[in-house]
Amino acid sequence: MKRGVYQLLIKLDSDKIMPVGRLGVFEFPAGYYVYTGSAMNGLDHRVARHLSNSKRFHWHIDYLLEQSSIIRYAIKECSAGVRLECGCNAAMLAMEGASTPVKGFGSSDCKCRSHLVYFADEPALALDAATA
Repeated sequence: MKRGVYQLLIKLDSDKIMPVGRLGVFEFPAGYYVYTGSAMNGLDHRVARHLSNSKRFHWHIDYLLEQSSIIRYAIKECSAGVRLECGCNAAMLAMEGASTPVKGFGSSDCKCRSHLVYFADEPALALDAATA
């Protein structure tokens, strides 16, 4: 079973106000979002779930995906016990124009401010550079 990290490049066509589970209700400006996640027991299955239109809400990203579309994604496999998620997320935050619209989004199990990064213009994915 594959394990590793993934990034979703998401496009939101118009400004939205939406709930994000227990985090509350937030404003999401139109633009591009990069969500960095990990799947240590089924990387392909996790990405397929995010691409699916029929699912129960379980993760913070499910709320955003209901109102937006995934443009593309990147994955990187890793060995058991190796966690690349926070480093890949930090690489996205270091890019010009990056901001974090929702504190705690997808980062309840680490010390990152958020695993969702906003860009007004379409960014490259950090995993694209890591796998090139």
